[in-house]
Amino acid sequence: MRKLSHAVIPACGLARVTASVYDALLFDFDGVLADTELVHYTCWRAALAPFGMEIEWPWYQANCVGIADHVLAPCFGVGDAQALVADKQQRFRDALALAPPFLPETAALIRELSALYRMAVVSSSFRTEVTPPLQRAELDRYFAAILCGDDVTRLKPAPDPYLKAAEMLGAKRPLVIEDSDAGVASGQAAGFEVVRVSGPARMVEELRRHLLRRHLARVRGPE
Repeated sequence: MRKLSHAVIPACGLARVTASVYDALLFDFDGVLADTELVHYTCWRAALAPFGMEIEWPWYQANCVGIADHVLAPCFGVGDAQALVADKQQRFRDALALAPPFLPETAALIRELSALYRMAVVSSSFRTEVTPPLQRAELDRYFAAILCGDDVTRLKPAPDPYLKAAEMLGAKRPLVIEDSDAGVASGQAAGFEVVRVSGPARMVEELRRHLLRRHLARVRGPE
């Protein structure tokens, strides 16, 4: 008998069998859809260098991933926070203009899932950092909503971003796809199911596995 696995079931097939489980998919941007966490780090290092400050990647991963720029900047304690954010974000926009941050398999998955789910991007980054790369990759058309850090007063880990995104989509049972502590806490505080992925390189595989697992659990029913 042939065994089923996430590797042999196409994404659209998984979407069909889990459509009754979730009524929307809410994706974080950085570190989930877009391979940008290292870009953010590099841009922060460059923006902080004139002040003689150096930050290391392990420290950045542990303390900064998932935190909005305007929340993070004052924590460094150097320069004018607003000017620091402007500098870092301009470097980030320039970097993404040169190198699109989306893996081919991620783009393919988004196109497939959009036929069966209403979807949204939910990010703590500013709209000027999120929308342009989505537009250049022609992926923005697949999302019913793009909610960014300048659209809500309270950012992740508060539930507000995911609550507002679900409201915009009219969703009651969305699945949140996240990679950071702050993002996971935000989705859970909103009362939604959250799947945590390890990064863009494995997001497609991990999301497919989760959808398959939820489908099998539904088919089997309570034990």
